[in-house]
Amino acid sequence: MALLTAQDLRLTHIGPPLLDGIDLQIHPGDRICLLGRNGAGKSTLMSILAGIRSADAGTVHRDTGVEVAHLPQELPDSEMDKSVYAVVASGLGEQGESLVAYQRQLDLAELQGHPDIRALEAAQQEVERHDGWDADRRIREMLTRLKLDGSAHSRHLSGGVQRRVLLARTLVGTPDILLLDEPTNHLDMQSIQWLEEYILRHVPTLLFVTHDRAFLRRVANGIIELDRGMLTRWQCDYPTYCERKEAALAAEEEQWRRQNQRLAEEEAWLRKGLKARRKRNMGRVRALERLRQECRQRRQREGTARLAIQEARQSGRVVVEAEAVTLGYTDAPVVRDFSLVIQRGDKVGIVGPNGCGKTTLLKGLFGELAPAQGQVRLGTNLEVAYSDQMRDALPPETPARDIVAEGNDFLDVGAKRMHVVSYLRDFLFTPERAQIPCKLLSGGERNRLLLATLFARPANVLVLDEPTNDLDSETLELLESKLVEFEGTVLLVSHDRQFIENVVTSTLVFEADGQVVEHAGAVPRWEGLWAGAAEPEPRSEKSPATSSSKPKRERPRKLGFKEARELEKLPEAIEAKEGELDALHSFMAAEDFYRQDEARIKEAVERLEPLQEEIASLYQRWEELEAIRLHSEHKG
Repeated sequence: MALLTAQDLRLTHIGPPLLDGIDLQIHPGDRICLLGRNGAGKSTLMSILAGIRSADAGTVHRDTGVEVAHLPQELPDSEMDKSVYAVVASGLGEQGESLVAYQRQLDLAELQGHPDIRALEAAQQEVERHDGWDADRRIREMLTRLKLDGSAHSRHLSGGVQRRVLLARTLVGTPDILLLDEPTNHLDMQSIQWLEEYILRHVPTLLFVTHDRAFLRRVANGIIELDRGMLTRWQCDYPTYCERKEAALAAEEEQWRRQNQRLAEEEAWLRKGLKARRKRNMGRVRALERLRQECRQRRQREGTARLAIQEARQSGRVVVEAEAVTLGYTDAPVVRDFSLVIQRGDKVGIVGPNGCGKTTLLKGLFGELAPAQGQVRLGTNLEVAYSDQMRDALPPETPARDIVAEGNDFLDVGAKRMHVVSYLRDFLFTPERAQIPCKLLSGGERNRLLLATLFARPANVLVLDEPTNDLDSETLELLESKLVEFEGTVLLVSHDRQFIENVVTSTLVFEADGQVVEHAGAVPRWEGLWAGAAEPEPRSEKSPATSSSKPKRERPRKLGFKEARELEKLPEAIEAKEGELDALHSFMAAEDFYRQDEARIKEAVERLEPLQEEIASLYQRWEELEAIRLHSEHKG
């Protein structure tokens, strides 16, 4: 039985309907990815399903007792004056309220220097009455996993950190259905990998929107697409969806071509004269009118973005050379003893946890930050386009057209002079959207504006900081292809694993203690990339060694024979289990699954979680052994 059913949802703003008769059912065990281009109405549909806004027509019905949790795009004003802990706790209803009241008494006691014993005891009893201590543990686990400070004030956080706070609030409860709108935005790879595992283990039913194709492939067991107001369910994986969608669009285009040809022929027949109006031909005239009506009702897709990177004259062969560079404070460096040569045409990805120093490294490489030690030499004829600088400088009240063309009506794009509105059309801005203030643009529009500004100026070095945020998959794949074709040099910071894999020629990975390690190409396997980083050893309480004692050099542990054989066989075992899981997902995603024999349904549902745990255990063992192998090779 469906947990949630939407029937004939309709919504119109200006122009064609945003939602045009949407029908949707969400069943237990569904993990559905909602795809669609920027502006298709995905976030609007999610908010209607969550009960936050209403459609013009249609109904949304939840089964009795079904609880839905929704991840919005922005922190509401009502939450701005709360602590991070209080915002996350608000996802737990009365349980959370009792915990916030208890925390308030603790904070007050610390501020005044002595507790109000009666008030503290009453608050504690409320927590116990609501069985709140386990909920407190869950809140603090979410704060740790998403790298949040529970005591921080929400209003003072960046937009990215506020999004992580909202994600923690959404995940901390135990709803029947999760509605997640771009959950991986502003998460680093560690957090994305944790989120994947958390969903697979603890979230049985969800509908989500994402631009992260690796996350989609790992989490989803079904795909639906919102295109021109209509919802289509695709019974296939993402790569197959891409192939089938392309074929469907080609078939639609061919159908419309034939329809246009037939319409032209019938219109020519009608213009021949009065013969067409004879009674025996009125049926053909009525058929022509129906054909005209069909053609009027067709909804064209919005145009595809046409990205074009303006290349400057060729740079020197060596673009950047760093030698034994340390960045940050000498006693606490962000980057330690880093050496690298970047040559013309290199595409370098930079990955690491949030706050590890990726932006610091970029600034150090291009002369915006002087190294504490070592030296950086820049090559000749460099024309650097730096997206992060422009993102910080986007003026909220200025229209997109004035940002791109600096207030002019025309700009030179390569050897071509273009009107700014025409240029912005290539980035999917209508003339109306090109005129509105930047603060009113959506996240996808703001990112396309950054790309439009970046690519309008000739460059032979592109520095891109999270260029994929809020882009739809079609624009994302086009950006990938343009960067691969670009003959200059690219440095990009991204947490999008597939984007990194498709673009880069090498990857810089931040590890512990400011160490940055270069990998040829993309990292072979992202899972557990930072899992081997050891916690700092506690300092010994023994007396310090005398000057005559020699420090012992710890020999790195190597894999034993049996462990090496086990590591060799683990990928095959994981692949077999994942194949079994894929088959089980397909079986449970079938439309007739819940019409089968009750014993078969029960067997499939009961097999799902143990199988996911087996796969997670195999991955964990692979990570442990692989970390030992890599550590021994690095130290050896």
